[in-house]
Amino acid sequence: MSAIRLLVLGAVRQHGRAHGYQVRNDLEFWGAHEWSNAKPGSIYHALKQLAKQEMLHAHEIAPSAVGGPPRTEYELTDKGTEEFFALLREALTAYDQKMDVLSAGVGFIVDLGRAEVIELLKRRVRGLEEWRSSVTGYYTPDDGPESLGHIGEITHMWVHSAEAGAEWTRGLIERIEGGAYTFAGEGESVLGVLMEGEENPYATGVPHEGDLR
Repeated sequence: MSAIRLLVLGAVRQHGRAHGYQVRNDLEFWGAHEWSNAKPGSIYHALKQLAKQEMLHAHEIAPSAVGGPPRTEYELTDKGTEEFFALLREALTAYDQKMDVLSAGVGFIVDLGRAEVIELLKRRVRGLEEWRSSVTGYYTPDDGPESLGHIGEITHMWVHSAEAGAEWTRGLIERIEGGAYTFAGEGESVLGVLMEGEENPYATGVPHEGDLR
């Protein structure tokens, strides 16, 4: 699973309709260009591909009165909405996802209901625990990685990662169960998007020609 697909669909969904530069600006505001492949070229390519796949509907907007090329605004279709939620649930549940996918999922976590998010995260913990148990059937962390030679460092790294991932997920579950954040159906939640004309303090550069299409 690619994080860029979830990120782009989610960013468009939060605006209702958004053009490419808005999507890019939001993802840079999140720092996604640092922890994922959400670079400008990838974002515009994803928008076009998702439109071809009928996940997004492309609205051609007439040029302004002062000139300039027409630009495209994108809006999720029913198919795109279904894909967004499928990707979001997978990102929160699967224990073997890359960090950028999990990060994207957490970014849209409040788009789901509180009870469902808790259940998805508990499934993630179970997956991590089951994977760790399968590994420790032949490798005991207490013996240290040296017991398997230097190759044991690989297994040691992955076991440590699974333990840390489970601990972080349990902490998130605890915070959510304690009432943190506003989830779908509970009221207005923080969107974390920039409004039209709002300055992005994390922008990587000025718009170029492709930003307006």
